[in-house]
Amino acid sequence: MGKIIFYEDRNFQGRSYECMSDCSDITTYMSRCQSCRVESGCFMVYERPNFMGMQFFLRRGEYHDMQRMMSMGMMFDSIRSCRYPYRAFRMRIYEREYFGGQMSELMGDCDSIMDRFRMSDCMYCHVMDGHWLMYEQAHYRGKMMYLRPGEYRSFRDMGMSGMRFMSMRRITDMC
Repeated sequence: MGKIIFYEDRNFQGRSYECMSDCSDITTYMSRCQSCRVESGCFMVYERPNFMGMQFFLRRGEYHDMQRMMSMGMMFDSIRSCRYPYRAFRMRIYEREYFGGQMSELMGDCDSIMDRFRMSDCMYCHVMDGHWLMYEQAHYRGKMMYLRPGEYRSFRDMGMSGMRFMSMRRITDMC
């Protein structure tokens, strides 16, 4: 299990809150978060409560100025622990929402669905095993989304409207 400590001010100053699991609304514990330390594990922070909106992946390390790092002053309101001891990874991706278009199956990282599968987009997926990060651009760049086992029928319904995913990576021991 991971451990993260949030601080109200930059450079690890002000009130702090220690977290070791998911938190759907961090404003319950503190009014703002300007810096944090990830002591172990990996975490995904979300810009809105209940794990909605833009996401940012944090691994072990120190983040002394969260607003600068996350760009445009984005604040976050919820956090989810991402470290899970999976050995098997399997996901099906679809070109269109609701099982539409071309389908491809992944068991490992994919730095470009266009190059590997000749797919122009990924709008739906079914994660059967493991935990994954999906990226807006090829080569693991741009906005990202954290996926656990389950069906993701429409990214638009998850607050990710207009997002196109072009690469995906397994969450392994990289934390």
